[in-house]
Amino acid sequence: MFRWERSIPLRGSAAALCNNLSVLQLPARNLTHFGVVHGPSAQLLSTAPEGVPLAQRQLHAKEGAGVSPPLITQVHWCVLPFRVLLVLTSHRGIQMYESDGSTMVYWHALDSGDATPVQAVFARGIAASGHFICVGTWSGRVLVFDIPAKGPNIVLSEELAGHQTPITDIATEPAQGQDCVADMVTADDSGLLCVWRSGPEFTLLTRIPGFGVPCPSVQLWQGICAAGYGNGQVHLYEATTGNLHVQINAHARAISALDLAPEAGKLLSAAEDTFVHIWKLSRSPESSYIEVEHCHGECVSDTQVCGARFCDSSGSSFAVTGYDLAEIRRFSSV
Repeated sequence: MFRWERSIPLRGSAAALCNNLSVLQLPARNLTHFGVVHGPSAQLLSTAPEGVPLAQRQLHAKEGAGVSPPLITQVHWCVLPFRVLLVLTSHRGIQMYESDGSTMVYWHALDSGDATPVQAVFARGIAASGHFICVGTWSGRVLVFDIPAKGPNIVLSEELAGHQTPITDIATEPAQGQDCVADMVTADDSGLLCVWRSGPEFTLLTRIPGFGVPCPSVQLWQGICAAGYGNGQVHLYEATTGNLHVQINAHARAISALDLAPEAGKLLSAAEDTFVHIWKLSRSPESSYIEVEHCHGECVSDTQVCGARFCDSSGSSFAVTGYDLAEIRRFSSV
């Protein structure tokens, strides 16, 4: 069971975008950072364990070419082996900051040359894999940036071509040095999933076809690919083969966020139906089939939930954002 803890006030509500919440826990400093997007700016908040806000910072999208301020599409902390970077995506480009948002270390402008007059140009979907940061784009390509141990000498090392429609989300999991291990999955607006093995050169292992609805959010855990769809379903696939093991009719409306607590194998799903559910994933010792158990359901009444994340790797607390909700709601296990 979870109980509603003290909320964290925002200067404005979260934008109605999927995956609109990022959380970075810093146990050594007893702090938790939260990032939320609204319009041309992103709010960064730091809180102590009891939820008292300690600091706030606003970051704005770099202008680039154009007359109107670009809209930010996502904010996400990327935890690399040797540093943590904060990544912002927008309709103009990709910005990378030091983890506290104090210094911008890299700016990549999006090339709109291939876009038709009716296509929106944007980046969306952010994940770290080893010493790479991967960012999805409107064209379906995934940009792979090679990140140095320190400093701003970031290089665009590769562009992955597996999708024909805009990327919605990217998830990764440490491969721990094993060969032929699926450690990254990318999702797009058609519902197609591409499963990759990262490395100096990324390798496409398998494609999991869509079925006519977008896949706004994906997660990876111990070879399990969890995908949340626009029809409210959550599918659990074997990542290396793409075989479907479990189909959950989890929500009545489109899923807006998935998250995983890796220590406990807990999966969080949030949707526009105001509900957040927590599921326990495991494998059958006999068959190695993926099994799932429902653990908790929470209604954030009268709220279009647009972001939800666990606040720790054990899944003992989580946070939720919603459109037209000027706060981050936190829940802790009792």
